[in-house]
Amino acid sequence: MTPDRFFSLMLLLASRNAVTTQELASALGVSLRTVTRDLNWLRDAGLPVTAQRGRLGGVTMLPGSGLDLTRLTPGERDHLSLTGLDERQRAELDASVESRRALSKIAAAHPRRVDGLLPLTDVVHVDSRPWLRTRTSGPTPASLIGPVRRGRRIRIEYDSPRESCPRDLVVDPYGLLAKAGRWYLVADCARVPRMYRLDRITTWKEVDRPRQIRESQTLATVAAALLDQWEHQHAMEVSATIDRTQIERAQRIFGRRLVRDDHEESATGHKVTIRFPHLEDVRALLPFGSAITVHGPTEARAHLHDLATGLAHHYAPSPTS
Repeated sequence: MTPDRFFSLMLLLASRNAVTTQELASALGVSLRTVTRDLNWLRDAGLPVTAQRGRLGGVTMLPGSGLDLTRLTPGERDHLSLTGLDERQRAELDASVESRRALSKIAAAHPRRVDGLLPLTDVVHVDSRPWLRTRTSGPTPASLIGPVRRGRRIRIEYDSPRESCPRDLVVDPYGLLAKAGRWYLVADCARVPRMYRLDRITTWKEVDRPRQIRESQTLATVAAALLDQWEHQHAMEVSATIDRTQIERAQRIFGRRLVRDDHEESATGHKVTIRFPHLEDVRALLPFGSAITVHGPTEARAHLHDLATGLAHHYAPSPTS
């Protein structure tokens, strides 16, 4: 369990008479299995956590056994409740100092068990950055957090890869999202929710007007809906066979967009379906070469043929060589 999730879990248990494991999982953004493991960890650590089955049951903690929140300043409590960020991301938010100070107070209030084991913080290091990531540009999360927390509109110049030139936009921000090692600004643009990568924001300026976000919408609800839409939205389903030697690589690259047909496997390959948002995106199959055979649709095969032909012409030997 991360120190941040420990803090959030203790706050939830201390602020409610009884809470279900499903409510805990939703509030912490983790699975039921993770919540169960965390609760077992609390019991093993000697904290009096109890669970009652039934309609009126739930997980509770005996009074007086929770965190002594009087030791923490409001700023420390606020920073420590940012669950899931590693030290680098906290530094990008200018939040690392107060987070470390709050954690040290909690550690002093709850001494570790003497069990002969090294502390987890000494033997586990979290780095959420993707492999081979280039140095990012654009505004830092710390520079944007001010206008976001003040609830102001922001004017940005956004360099989208699907546009010929950067666009000038006025957005109503919900907040910042850290996802897969990248930072995003989650905001409404003309009442439509969007995610804007910070490294593609070329310029920005705070607008002296309050944001106008949609009623009953929060950063958590909008981000969850956008992520779900991104994972499931597609305009094309490509059926293909991938060599057995390349199936794991394909799964790493395409993630949940790749669905294996376990009933259509042979000694040489796996039958799969890969979902793409646009026809142009099938170019991601080119690096697999002949290790992948696309069966359909026809326009996907035709586009791959055109791409491969153009690539062959580009690298064809010159007549003078």
